[in-house]
Amino acid sequence: MAAKMPTHELHDLVMSQLDDDQAQEIVSIPLEGKSSIADHMVIASGRSTRQVASMAQKLAEKVKQAGFGPARIEGLPAADWVLIDAGDVVVHLFRPEVRSFYNLERMWSFEGGEAAAS
Repeated sequence: MAAKMPTHELHDLVMSQLDDDQAQEIVSIPLEGKSSIADHMVIASGRSTRQVASMAQKLAEKVKQAGFGPARIEGLPAADWVLIDAGDVVVHLFRPEVRSFYNLERMWSFEGGEAAAS
């Protein structure tokens, strides 16, 4: 069985790929020790359903290619809100108006998320 890849490498890959794909308002919320679902939650926006879907598919492919295993994707057909579950990093991609409606940052940021430098 292969050794588990470090979470920070997966997180770095996710942040880098979203930046490359011109995701908007990328926010990373550290969950380690606060939730058992993941170590990081990353939230970002795309300008359209097409961009959200494209970012989700590319990200899942990059995660798999990097050796982190297959990521689960939910919400792809509508692409208003797509969830990519990559194990230790969970990514939510939204269209801006859907993101502001659900406001996950407020719900999940215990001490405030780390805004990505983008």
